[in-house]
Amino acid sequence: MRDVTADNITDVFMGYMGEGIDPRLKEVLSSLVTHLHAFAREVKLTHEEWNQGIAFLEAAGAISDKERHEFVLLSDVLGLSSLVDMLHSRPEGTSSSVLGPFHISGSPPLAVGADLRKDFDAPVLLAEGIVKDPAGNPIPGATLDIWQTAPNGLYSSQDPDQDTYSFHGLQTVGEDGRYAFTSVRPVEYTVPSDGPVGDILRACGRHPWRPSHLHFIVEAEGFRPLVTEVFPEDDPYLDQDTVFGVRKDLVMRYEDMPAGSFPAEGFELSGKVGDPYLKVRFDLTLVPLD
Repeated sequence: MRDVTADNITDVFMGYMGEGIDPRLKEVLSSLVTHLHAFAREVKLTHEEWNQGIAFLEAAGAISDKERHEFVLLSDVLGLSSLVDMLHSRPEGTSSSVLGPFHISGSPPLAVGADLRKDFDAPVLLAEGIVKDPAGNPIPGATLDIWQTAPNGLYSSQDPDQDTYSFHGLQTVGEDGRYAFTSVRPVEYTVPSDGPVGDILRACGRHPWRPSHLHFIVEAEGFRPLVTEVFPEDDPYLDQDTVFGVRKDLVMRYEDMPAGSFPAEGFELSGKVGDPYLKVRFDLTLVPLD
């Protein structure tokens, strides 16, 4: 009988893996267990601390549902989500950034120039840009899944007073690759801190704030999907995003536009906007599939 010890348990685990295991699974799982065991040895993990860790995972699972994903939030605040994004971003394309825990699948169609603002009493934001390849050519037929917070800083899945798909839309661009929609300026907000992830933030002396942003998932045939978000340059939390999502190339500028300058055609709000409004132009570059 082999004597399993604190020094050899990692090697014993490796020996337990059967023949024919998927090579990538073996690589990832072997590395994961190696680092977990090394972590426990390094900090001399106690039974009490181990039990606290298990209780934390159980609490994260208990608070999660189809609208709240505590494990995604945990990955975000630990920087793991952003690290995976940065490991696989390509310099010739727009940087990816965190999906976040509030994305909803099945957003309704949003025509180019359509409106997300609806009846919310907030200044108009006009957002537009081109979906293009690294050479600058527009990508016809690209789809953009767009979502953001309401003016109260809440996503629709957090707010019972909003419709399910409030500030969500799925837009398909034409031959010119242009996307465009009207909305309101998103506001900075806090990630949920009433669960186990919030306990971690408080224990580390960290705040739960995120800078305001617009979310995009961009897809097109023959190109790598892009999950990203864009941030205004004047946001007070730009340099202290609690989920580490800000990248230099994802920072944009809102332009203050004078009253009476809103485009006369091409938008649902045409002819209805006489006040000053905000405008942002941000192009999205997709990288071809390998």
